[in-house]
Amino acid sequence: MSKKVLDPANYISPLTMNGLHGRMLHLPAPKHKKREILLIYGMHASIERIFGIAETLNRYGAVTVPDLPGCGGMDAFYKIGEKPSIDNMADYLASFIKLKYRRKKVTILGMSLGFAIVTRMLQRFPELVNRVELVVSIVGFVNHEEFIFKKKNFLFLRYGSSFFSNYLPALFVKHVALRPAFIRMTYNRMADTHVKMKDADVEERNRRIDFEITLWQINDIRTYMDTAVSMFTLDLCNEQIAMPVIHLQVAEDRYFNNHMVEQHLNVIYSKVNVIHAHMKQHAPTVIANTKEASSLIPAQLRRILNAPSLNDPKK
Repeated sequence: MSKKVLDPANYISPLTMNGLHGRMLHLPAPKHKKREILLIYGMHASIERIFGIAETLNRYGAVTVPDLPGCGGMDAFYKIGEKPSIDNMADYLASFIKLKYRRKKVTILGMSLGFAIVTRMLQRFPELVNRVELVVSIVGFVNHEEFIFKKKNFLFLRYGSSFFSNYLPALFVKHVALRPAFIRMTYNRMADTHVKMKDADVEERNRRIDFEITLWQINDIRTYMDTAVSMFTLDLCNEQIAMPVIHLQVAEDRYFNNHMVEQHLNVIYSKVNVIHAHMKQHAPTVIANTKEASSLIPAQLRRILNAPSLNDPKK
């Protein structure tokens, strides 16, 4: 008998935080599982993109995935006169945890930029450390020096993002460069070499491009650019966090120096447990199914997640 395929739409509800409107995915826990899992996605993402990972994690407990301001279709911080800084994202996440979990212990998994936000939240709100049962980095990073781009490419991305984070340039990108026809043409021209497209046949390629068009249009481009500036100037190594971290890394990460990431994590966290995920790239494809997403959750982490939770009344 084939496994039932879940429809993300059946588990998504409205989310309003600090006057910003977005969405939240919640997958109820399986029977006898008490673990509360909070999954924070990274840059250029949405609930739908990360759903395969959420569904995989759902075997071990209830899974919640909130939108981030300016991401996944949620209102941007600019709407309330603020910038999408790492600190503001961290404060938003802390508010969400206090509202959603109250006295419950929570297991937090942050993916890429999402992990940087989680780390900054734990630094700014040390009182929440005792509320966190487990923190997991999924190909996360904490310092701009971890990027492996050539210097000229890094500087181009750093200052290009800064320019397009301004209102008028971002408006131009939104209404000109991010038109569906232009996005489709760009991906088709790069398809044979683009990491997200080169392994797909024509039908699958078109499906992925359609999803990329959706991502580029629902994610606020000014937030995207401003967040990129934060990434390229990030340094979270000045404050320690009194808890261990599990770090999932991939051997062929096209963005980060794994050794340097591990060094920086050891500066911040009390202990670092590195687990190698069996992925060929930094993250699954934009519309990865559960089988593809499962490879990012290796057996060692599954065993940890399968252990009894501190939310179990017997604990």
